[in-house]
Amino acid sequence: MSTKKIRLSILDQSPIRKGATAEQAVQETVELAKYTDQLGYTRYWVSEHHNTRTLAGSTPEVLIAHLAGQTQRMRIGSGGIMMPNHSTLKVAENFRMLEALFPGRIDLGMGRAPGTDRITASVLNPSNQFREDDFVEQLTDLNNYFHDTYEPGTIHSRIRAIPQVKTVPDKWLLSSSGQSGLFAAHFGMGFSFAHFINPVGGPLNVKLYRERFMPSDDLAQPQANVAVFVFCSEDEEKIKQHQAVMDHRFLQFEKGGPIIPLSYQDVKDEIYTPADLERIRQNRYRLITGTPLQIKLKLTWLADDYDVDEIMAVTITEDFNDRLASYKLLAQQFEL
Repeated sequence: MSTKKIRLSILDQSPIRKGATAEQAVQETVELAKYTDQLGYTRYWVSEHHNTRTLAGSTPEVLIAHLAGQTQRMRIGSGGIMMPNHSTLKVAENFRMLEALFPGRIDLGMGRAPGTDRITASVLNPSNQFREDDFVEQLTDLNNYFHDTYEPGTIHSRIRAIPQVKTVPDKWLLSSSGQSGLFAAHFGMGFSFAHFINPVGGPLNVKLYRERFMPSDDLAQPQANVAVFVFCSEDEEKIKQHQAVMDHRFLQFEKGGPIIPLSYQDVKDEIYTPADLERIRQNRYRLITGTPLQIKLKLTWLADDYDVDEIMAVTITEDFNDRLASYKLLAQQFEL
């Protein structure tokens, strides 16, 4: 087993617990960021989701500004900005403003999925054609905006993203399939693999990203991490109950049924078909649970498998205190 120092970071979707409100979910995000900043976590990313009753995180660019002001040390960023929903110029200006306010602490993580259903995506951006070429064009334009450069003869020669600031946010591409890893390599950006969405093929995709990486003005060496659902507790019964809730949540999503906040009481008597049980077995690779010592072993194995030194933990619990405790136990095990 590797002896390399593993850094821990957080991806927070601002989950709305059963019986809680969206306002509470956002306040819990603020509290968790302040708490984990003190614990020594490396970065804290917030997500962009739309038209859902279970996640409150819809505008990472707004939340980042508040979180960065409430924390001192951690990098704060998006996990991610879903680029097809946005004007590239507006993304550049949002993140230049964030850099002006918090220079050297901002991450711009980007995805090419809409973070919602197709109908909502078409309302968010009526001109969205869902084309891969459009995403590549956005990445090219974004680099130009951040560096005040432009392709000769294009409309961009007449446009500057303001405020014009000296620093550039760290740029990451997020992927659950691997294609964006090739884009990240081409553009010289960081690469984050979403193991919590797709537990298959991630290590190979990170390897391809490293092999094909082309240094950029902003990043000289490849930089990769892996995001995974994590729950750590000293109470084995809590671990079992958490697993049962997550099993059901994954199935809910895959079947296209109503996605609603759940508790263990809602799922404890659920009877699954053989097909359901097979999906549960596969989906369990998206989640790492255990007692403190078990978690350290499992996460170290995951980091070795991906050949990364940073893990982004995604933790959703019924009780907010269990979420805080899980992140504290992780920090202790990895001596942050």
